[in-house]
Amino acid sequence: MDRATFACSTAFFRDYSTSAQRAPGLPGGHVDFIERVDSFSYSDFFRDYLIPNHPCIFSAKFTEDWGSRRSWVTRDGKPNFDHLLQKFGEAVVPVANCDVKEYNSNPKEQLPFKEYVKYWKDYIKNDYRSSRGCLYLKDWHLSRAFPEQDVYTTPVYFSSDWLNEYWDAVAVDDYRFVYMGPKGSWTPFHADVFRSYSWSANICGRKKWLLYPAGQEEFLKDRHGNLPFDVTAPNLQDRRVYPRYSQSQPPVEIVQEAGEIVFIPSGWHHQVYNLEDTISINHNWVNGCNVAIMWCFLQDELAAVQREINQWKDPRDDWHLQCQLIMKSCTGIDYKEFYNFLKVIAENRISVLEKGLDEEASAKNTPKAAISTLGMLHAVFDLKRTVKVLTSLSANEDFKKLDLTSLSPPPEALLHHLKAAIDTALL
Repeated sequence: MDRATFACSTAFFRDYSTSAQRAPGLPGGHVDFIERVDSFSYSDFFRDYLIPNHPCIFSAKFTEDWGSRRSWVTRDGKPNFDHLLQKFGEAVVPVANCDVKEYNSNPKEQLPFKEYVKYWKDYIKNDYRSSRGCLYLKDWHLSRAFPEQDVYTTPVYFSSDWLNEYWDAVAVDDYRFVYMGPKGSWTPFHADVFRSYSWSANICGRKKWLLYPAGQEEFLKDRHGNLPFDVTAPNLQDRRVYPRYSQSQPPVEIVQEAGEIVFIPSGWHHQVYNLEDTISINHNWVNGCNVAIMWCFLQDELAAVQREINQWKDPRDDWHLQCQLIMKSCTGIDYKEFYNFLKVIAENRISVLEKGLDEEASAKNTPKAAISTLGMLHAVFDLKRTVKVLTSLSANEDFKKLDLTSLSPPPEALLHHLKAAIDTALL
């Protein structure tokens, strides 16, 4: 390990608090702008943004070598529809109608990409109006569908990505997305899946973000405890409907230019508008810095399900299992899968600590290669955070009521292995 890598790695070894850190807000709504690639290290990002859970903006210099920035954009900064059709014309993509509210989101349909591009071109020609409404291509797993395409390279700052490391391992899903939409398309008020971090890079176009620090959403709930669909709606001023709105802070506003990357902290609710015809790359990710927040979120979700169906509780049936099933259908994960998630992450790091890296693994885009890039002490940091969350999960009464015989290794054995690996690494 060279001196620079070691210096970076030592930042992770400090005994940071294990509580979910919630930013009280930013003075004057200021968001730091990171200008230069060569003067901003991973340890800077870790110390100043991941741990305190603060947003920041990376300049377009961080994305200037991406293939999509060169080929997906015309010389005048617009989406290069001809190139996109040539590469992806036969794909089928998820499209949301921004003009329709369905529960607390927009309804989606699957469309051929070439049909969506034709719609988009017509929408522009018709002065951004259409009888079909304002359609927004969202949550397209383009990297999974077209892995051979030179689209982008994940910046090192976001490389400790447990969500995609796990879902790649089980080959079920991923949280890497492409968004494309015309001027005026938008995303309603929400927080990201599992209360994860997210990063969003504009390939072309501009976005406006309205951000609320974690905890502020409590003041935005109506008298029934529901969050608003549109945080700019006039009826939020009605105290009979939103009794605590006057106690909320104004949102942090960001205007994101072409090429720039916005980092959204864990648990920060936000609403996003495309100010121009815009294409963006988005990732959701969890790591050792916010896995405790993910665990708190899952406990809150299960408690909400239990309250909802408490009237049907019968100690003779599988009520607790039904609660887990409902939670998984709503969030995408239950307690047993969360255990397996922690296990996969831990075992990858234990493997590196115990066996080191062979040349083949380090040369590829693999979890082991990512661990190597960040350093061995980062692996120890990850294991220590995993131990604390896994200890809490193992002691959780709802977890203990489940049939845990299918878990391999059992939680106690995994915890023992993790602690032994940490102790050995520190010798």
